[in-house]
Amino acid sequence: MKRKVVIALGGNAIQTGDASAEAQQEALNRTAEQLVGFIKNDVEIVIAHGNGPQVGNILLQQKAGDCEKNPAMPLDTCGAMSQGMIGYWMENAIDKALKRHGIEKDVATIVTRVVVDQNDPAFENPTKPIGPFYSEEEAKKAMAESGAVFKEDAGRGWRRVVASPKPVSIHEHHVINSLVEAGIITVAVGGGGIPVIETEEELQGIEAVIDKDFAAQKLAELVDADTLIILTGVDNVYINYNQPNQRKLEEVSVAELEEMVKEGHFAPGSMLPKVEAAINFANSKPERQTIITSLDKAFEALEGKAGTIVSKKGSAVLA
Repeated sequence: MKRKVVIALGGNAIQTGDASAEAQQEALNRTAEQLVGFIKNDVEIVIAHGNGPQVGNILLQQKAGDCEKNPAMPLDTCGAMSQGMIGYWMENAIDKALKRHGIEKDVATIVTRVVVDQNDPAFENPTKPIGPFYSEEEAKKAMAESGAVFKEDAGRGWRRVVASPKPVSIHEHHVINSLVEAGIITVAVGGGGIPVIETEEELQGIEAVIDKDFAAQKLAELVDADTLIILTGVDNVYINYNQPNQRKLEEVSVAELEEMVKEGHFAPGSMLPKVEAAINFANSKPERQTIITSLDKAFEALEGKAGTIVSKKGSAVLA
Protein backbone atom coordinates (compact mmCIF):
# COMPACT_ATOMS: atom_id res chain seq x y z
CA MET A 1 0.00 0.00 0.00
CA LYS A 2 1.35 3.42 -0.98
CA ARG A 3 2.19 5.95 1.69
CA LYS A 4 0.05 9.09 1.68
CA VAL A 5 1.73 12.27 2.93
CA VAL A 6 0.56 15.85 3.36
CA ILE A 7 3.46 18.33 3.07
CA ALA A 8 3.02 21.84 4.49
CA LEU A 9 5.53 24.15 2.82
CA GLY A 10 6.95 27.10 4.73
CA GLY A 11 6.98 30.60 3.26
CA ASN A 12 10.66 30.36 2.28
CA ALA A 13 9.73 27.63 -0.20
CA ILE A 14 8.05 30.30 -2.31
CA GLN A 15 9.52 33.70 -1.50
CA THR A 16 13.02 34.43 -0.24
CA GLY A 17 12.94 38.24 -0.23
CA ASP A 18 12.32 39.18 -3.87
CA ALA A 19 8.57 39.59 -4.46
CA SER A 20 8.77 39.46 -8.25
CA ALA A 21 6.93 36.70 -10.08
CA GLU A 22 10.19 35.51 -11.63
CA ALA A 23 11.97 35.16 -8.27
CA GLN A 24 9.06 33.32 -6.68
CA GLN A 25 8.78 30.93 -9.60
CA GLU A 26 12.51 30.21 -9.36
CA ALA A 27 12.13 29.48 -5.63
CA LEU A 28 9.34 27.03 -6.47
CA ASN A 29 11.54 25.36 -9.09
CA ARG A 30 14.02 24.59 -6.31
CA THR A 31 11.21 23.42 -4.03
CA ALA A 32 9.78 21.10 -6.69
CA GLU A 33 13.18 19.49 -7.19
CA GLN A 34 13.25 18.59 -3.48
CA LEU A 35 9.78 17.04 -3.72
CA VAL A 36 10.76 14.69 -6.55
CA GLY A 37 12.31 12.32 -4.00
CA PHE A 38 8.84 11.52 -2.67
CA ILE A 39 7.41 10.94 -6.13
CA LYS A 40 10.32 8.71 -7.20
CA ASN A 41 9.66 6.52 -4.19
CA ASP A 42 5.95 6.07 -4.92
CA VAL A 43 4.69 8.34 -2.13
CA GLU A 44 1.35 10.01 -2.83
CA ILE A 45 1.62 13.66 -1.81
CA VAL A 46 -0.69 16.56 -1.12
CA ILE A 47 1.08 19.93 -1.00
CA ALA A 48 -0.16 22.70 1.29
CA HIS A 49 1.55 26.08 1.36
CA GLY A 50 1.57 29.51 2.93
CA ASN A 51 0.56 32.72 1.18
CA GLY A 52 1.39 35.49 3.68
CA PRO A 53 3.70 37.63 1.52
CA GLN A 54 1.69 36.99 -1.63
CA VAL A 55 -1.74 37.84 -0.23
CA GLY A 56 -0.15 40.87 1.46
CA ASN A 57 1.05 42.11 -1.92
CA ILE A 58 -2.38 41.47 -3.44
CA LEU A 59 -3.99 43.52 -0.66
CA LEU A 60 -1.55 46.37 -1.35
CA GLN A 61 -2.41 46.24 -5.06
CA GLN A 62 -6.13 46.23 -4.23
CA LYS A 63 -5.72 49.28 -1.98
CA ALA A 64 -3.67 51.14 -4.60
CA GLY A 65 -6.31 50.62 -7.28
CA ASP A 66 -9.35 51.07 -5.06
CA CYS A 67 -11.94 53.46 -6.52
CA GLU A 68 -15.64 53.58 -7.27
CA LYS A 69 -15.28 51.89 -10.64
CA ASN A 70 -12.62 49.42 -9.46
CA PRO A 71 -13.44 48.54 -5.82
CA ALA A 72 -10.95 46.56 -3.78
CA MET A 73 -11.73 42.88 -3.34
CA PRO A 74 -12.37 41.44 0.17
CA LEU A 75 -9.82 39.31 2.01
CA ASP A 76 -11.41 35.93 1.23
CA THR A 77 -11.34 36.74 -2.49
CA CYS A 78 -7.71 37.90 -2.26
CA GLY A 79 -6.91 34.57 -0.62
CA ALA A 80 -8.52 32.75 -3.55
CA MET A 81 -6.43 34.85 -5.96
CA SER A 82 -3.24 33.83 -4.14
CA GLN A 83 -4.24 30.15 -4.17
CA GLY A 84 -4.70 30.23 -7.94
CA MET A 85 -1.49 32.16 -8.54
CA ILE A 86 0.75 30.01 -6.35
CA GLY A 87 -0.95 26.82 -7.54
CA TYR A 88 -0.25 27.75 -11.15
CA TRP A 89 3.40 28.42 -10.36
CA MET A 90 3.63 25.19 -8.36
CA GLU A 91 2.11 23.12 -11.16
CA ASN A 92 4.61 24.51 -13.68
CA ALA A 93 7.53 23.90 -11.33
CA ILE A 94 6.51 20.31 -10.58
CA ASP A 95 5.88 19.56 -14.26
CA LYS A 96 9.41 20.74 -15.10
CA ALA A 97 10.97 18.71 -12.29
CA LEU A 98 9.08 15.57 -13.33
CA LYS A 99 10.14 16.02 -16.94
CA ARG A 100 13.80 16.36 -15.91
CA HIS A 101 13.56 13.06 -14.04
CA GLY A 102 11.60 11.23 -16.73
CA ILE A 103 8.48 10.81 -14.59
CA GLU A 104 4.99 10.94 -16.09
CA LYS A 105 2.52 12.17 -13.50
CA ASP A 106 -0.22 14.78 -13.35
CA VAL A 107 -0.48 17.69 -10.93
CA ALA A 108 -3.57 19.75 -10.08
CA THR A 109 -4.49 22.63 -7.79
CA ILE A 110 -7.75 22.80 -5.85
CA VAL A 111 -8.96 26.23 -4.75
CA THR A 112 -9.93 25.14 -1.26
CA ARG A 113 -12.59 26.40 1.13
CA VAL A 114 -12.00 25.68 4.79
CA VAL A 115 -14.98 25.68 7.13
CA VAL A 116 -14.59 27.53 10.43
CA ASP A 117 -16.96 27.97 13.37
CA GLN A 118 -18.49 31.45 13.35
CA ASN A 119 -18.50 31.22 17.18
CA ASP A 120 -14.77 30.50 17.37
CA PRO A 121 -13.33 32.62 20.24
CA ALA A 122 -10.72 33.97 17.79
CA PHE A 123 -13.39 36.25 16.32
CA GLU A 124 -13.67 38.02 19.68
CA ASN A 125 -9.97 38.89 19.68
CA PRO A 126 -8.53 39.41 16.17
CA THR A 127 -4.73 39.10 16.29
CA LYS A 128 -3.50 38.28 12.77
CA PRO A 129 -2.01 41.38 11.06
CA ILE A 130 -2.65 41.68 7.32
CA GLY A 131 -2.06 44.19 4.57
CA PRO A 132 -0.23 47.53 4.58
CA PHE A 133 0.84 49.81 7.42
CA TYR A 134 -1.21 52.94 8.21
CA SER A 135 -0.69 56.02 10.33
CA GLU A 136 -2.71 56.19 13.52
CA GLU A 137 -4.98 58.81 11.94
CA GLU A 138 -5.58 56.68 8.82
CA ALA A 139 -6.25 53.56 10.93
CA LYS A 140 -8.77 55.30 13.19
CA LYS A 141 -10.56 56.76 10.18
CA ALA A 142 -10.73 53.32 8.53
CA MET A 143 -12.06 51.77 11.77
CA ALA A 144 -14.78 54.41 12.01
CA GLU A 145 -15.79 53.94 8.36
CA SER A 146 -15.60 50.17 8.02
CA GLY A 147 -15.77 48.67 11.50
CA ALA A 148 -12.52 46.77 10.84
CA VAL A 149 -10.05 46.39 13.71
CA PHE A 150 -6.59 47.99 13.50
CA LYS A 151 -3.76 47.66 16.03
CA GLU A 152 -0.35 49.26 16.41
CA ASP A 153 2.36 46.84 15.21
CA ALA A 154 5.68 46.99 17.07
CA GLY A 155 6.28 50.69 16.44
CA ARG A 156 6.09 50.29 12.67
CA GLY A 157 2.60 51.71 12.24
CA TRP A 158 -0.96 50.45 12.42
CA ARG A 159 -2.20 47.37 10.61
CA ARG A 160 -5.54 45.73 10.18
CA VAL A 161 -5.94 42.58 12.27
CA VAL A 162 -8.33 39.71 11.60
CA ALA A 163 -9.28 36.55 13.41
CA SER A 164 -7.35 33.31 13.01
CA PRO A 165 -9.96 30.62 13.73
CA LYS A 166 -9.21 26.90 13.81
CA PRO A 167 -10.35 24.83 10.81
CA VAL A 168 -13.39 22.63 11.42
CA SER A 169 -13.47 20.88 8.03
CA ILE A 170 -12.07 21.08 4.49
CA HIS A 171 -15.01 21.44 2.12
CA GLU A 172 -13.19 19.90 -0.85
CA HIS A 173 -11.54 17.03 1.02
CA HIS A 174 -13.45 14.33 -0.90
CA VAL A 175 -12.33 15.83 -4.21
CA ILE A 176 -8.75 16.13 -2.98
CA ASN A 177 -8.72 12.52 -1.80
CA SER A 178 -10.14 11.32 -5.14
CA LEU A 179 -7.28 13.08 -6.95
CA VAL A 180 -4.67 11.59 -4.62
CA GLU A 181 -6.16 8.09 -4.95
CA ALA A 182 -5.94 8.53 -8.73
CA GLY A 183 -2.21 9.21 -8.40
CA ILE A 184 -2.42 12.95 -9.05
CA ILE A 185 -0.06 15.27 -7.15
CA THR A 186 -2.45 17.71 -5.50
CA VAL A 187 -1.92 21.28 -4.29
CA ALA A 188 -4.55 22.34 -1.75
CA VAL A 189 -5.42 24.53 1.29
CA GLY A 190 -3.10 27.28 0.04
CA GLY A 191 -2.54 29.91 2.71
CA GLY A 192 -4.63 27.89 5.13
CA GLY A 193 -7.56 27.85 2.71
CA ILE A 194 -10.35 30.34 2.13
CA PRO A 195 -12.21 30.68 5.45
CA VAL A 196 -15.95 30.10 5.11
CA ILE A 197 -18.84 29.62 7.50
CA GLU A 198 -21.79 27.35 6.81
CA THR A 199 -25.25 28.90 6.61
CA GLU A 200 -28.51 27.19 5.66
CA GLU A 201 -28.22 28.53 2.12
CA GLU A 202 -24.50 28.58 1.33
CA LEU A 203 -20.86 28.63 2.31
CA GLN A 204 -20.12 32.27 3.09
CA GLY A 205 -16.63 33.75 2.90
CA ILE A 206 -15.44 35.52 6.03
CA GLU A 207 -12.64 37.99 6.79
CA ALA A 208 -10.12 35.78 8.58
CA VAL A 209 -6.80 33.98 8.09
CA ILE A 210 -6.40 30.29 8.97
CA ASP A 211 -2.97 29.07 10.04
CA LYS A 212 -1.67 26.92 7.19
CA ASP A 213 -0.19 24.28 9.52
CA PHE A 214 -3.54 23.72 11.25
CA ALA A 215 -5.27 23.56 7.85
CA ALA A 216 -2.70 21.02 6.61
CA GLN A 217 -3.23 18.99 9.80
CA LYS A 218 -7.00 18.94 9.31
CA LEU A 219 -6.59 17.98 5.65
CA ALA A 220 -4.15 15.19 6.55
CA GLU A 221 -6.75 13.75 8.92
CA LEU A 222 -9.58 13.98 6.38
CA VAL A 223 -7.66 12.31 3.54
CA ASP A 224 -6.35 9.65 5.96
CA ALA A 225 -2.68 10.44 5.42
CA ASP A 226 -0.03 8.37 7.16
CA THR A 227 2.29 11.31 7.77
CA LEU A 228 2.07 15.08 8.04
CA ILE A 229 5.33 16.85 7.19
CA ILE A 230 5.57 20.46 8.37
CA LEU A 231 8.48 22.22 6.69
CA THR A 232 10.16 25.20 8.28
CA GLY A 233 13.49 27.05 8.29
CA VAL A 234 15.30 24.64 10.65
CA ASP A 235 16.09 20.92 10.41
CA ASN A 236 14.63 20.06 13.85
CA VAL A 237 12.56 21.38 16.72
CA TYR A 238 14.66 22.53 19.70
CA ILE A 239 14.06 23.07 23.37
CA ASN A 240 15.89 25.96 25.09
CA TYR A 241 16.29 27.39 21.57
CA ASN A 242 19.25 29.78 21.11
CA GLN A 243 20.40 29.22 24.69
CA PRO A 244 23.62 27.53 25.90
CA ASN A 245 21.62 24.43 26.89
CA GLN A 246 19.79 24.18 23.55
CA ARG A 247 18.89 20.59 22.60
CA LYS A 248 17.56 19.12 19.38
CA LEU A 249 14.49 16.89 19.38
CA GLU A 250 14.84 13.85 17.11
CA GLU A 251 12.00 11.59 18.29
CA VAL A 252 9.36 12.62 20.79
CA SER A 253 6.00 11.33 22.01
CA VAL A 254 2.84 13.41 22.03
CA ALA A 255 2.78 13.36 25.84
CA GLU A 256 6.38 14.55 26.11
CA LEU A 257 5.86 17.30 23.55
CA GLU A 258 2.70 18.48 25.32
CA GLU A 259 4.73 18.84 28.50
CA MET A 260 7.35 20.90 26.63
CA VAL A 261 4.57 23.17 25.35
CA LYS A 262 3.40 23.73 28.96
CA GLU A 263 6.97 24.60 29.91
CA GLY A 264 6.94 27.40 27.30
CA HIS A 265 9.68 26.10 24.99
CA PHE A 266 8.02 27.17 21.72
CA ALA A 267 7.39 30.71 20.55
CA PRO A 268 3.78 31.72 19.75
CA GLY A 269 3.37 32.67 16.10
CA SER A 270 6.54 30.76 15.19
CA MET A 271 7.21 27.16 16.28
CA LEU A 272 4.24 26.80 18.66
CA PRO A 273 1.48 26.40 16.00
CA LYS A 274 3.64 23.85 14.15
CA VAL A 275 4.13 21.86 17.34
CA GLU A 276 0.42 22.07 18.19
CA ALA A 277 -0.55 20.90 14.69
CA ALA A 278 2.01 18.09 14.99
CA ILE A 279 0.47 16.96 18.29
CA ASN A 280 -3.07 17.11 16.90
CA PHE A 281 -2.28 14.92 13.90
CA ALA A 282 -0.17 12.37 15.76
CA ASN A 283 -2.96 12.14 18.36
CA SER A 284 -5.66 11.49 15.76
CA LYS A 285 -4.73 7.81 15.18
CA PRO A 286 -2.15 5.56 16.85
CA GLU A 287 -0.24 4.81 13.63
CA ARG A 288 0.07 8.42 12.44
CA GLN A 289 3.17 10.56 12.76
CA THR A 290 4.13 14.18 12.20
CA ILE A 291 7.57 15.31 11.07
CA ILE A 292 8.90 18.85 11.48
CA THR A 293 12.01 19.62 9.46
CA SER A 294 13.46 21.72 6.63
CA LEU A 295 12.73 21.35 2.94
CA ASP A 296 16.23 19.99 2.27
CA LYS A 297 15.77 17.19 4.83
CA ALA A 298 12.14 16.34 4.03
CA PHE A 299 12.56 12.97 2.31
CA GLU A 300 15.37 11.89 4.65
CA ALA A 301 12.99 12.65 7.52
CA LEU A 302 10.26 10.47 6.01
CA GLU A 303 12.82 7.63 6.05
CA GLY A 304 13.51 8.32 9.74
CA LYS A 305 16.97 9.77 9.11
CA ALA A 306 16.37 13.46 9.94
CA GLY A 307 13.95 15.93 11.45
CA THR A 308 11.81 15.81 14.58
CA ILE A 309 9.39 12.86 14.51
CA VAL A 310 6.26 13.08 16.68
CA SER A 311 4.10 10.02 17.42
CA LYS A 312 1.87 8.71 20.21
CA LYS A 313 4.23 5.89 21.06
CA GLY A 314 7.62 7.57 20.62
CA SER A 315 9.95 8.41 23.49
CA ALA A 316 12.17 11.45 23.61
CA VAL A 317 15.45 11.24 21.73
CA LEU A 318 17.43 14.45 22.06
CA ALA A 319 20.80 15.49 20.66
